[in-house]
Amino acid sequence: MNLERLPNEEKLSLCRKYYLGGFACLPFLWLVNVVWFFREAFLKPDYTEQTQIKTYVKRSALGLLFWVTVLTTWITVYQNFRAQWGEVGDYLSFTIPLGIP
Repeated sequence: MNLERLPNEEKLSLCRKYYLGGFACLPFLWLVNVVWFFREAFLKPDYTEQTQIKTYVKRSALGLLFWVTVLTTWITVYQNFRAQWGEVGDYLSFTIPLGIP
């Protein structure tokens, strides 16, 4: 998407939509928001909507960092202790790995 063609009000509206969409357990939207709007928020000359775009980009980055931390922690714990959890570990798995790690 070429953000250069959008007016500043549309940029702010789009940034806000991606920020709010991330709260629907869609951290990928926060990643897109940070990647697309980082330059717009921090590297472009100042304009009136830029302060709010900065806020949304910072909050999206924090939300993304939180989700990455939570998911990485859960994946690590599950991979290390699945065999010890017995049936519960198997029920949590989509595919049941064979053997003991």
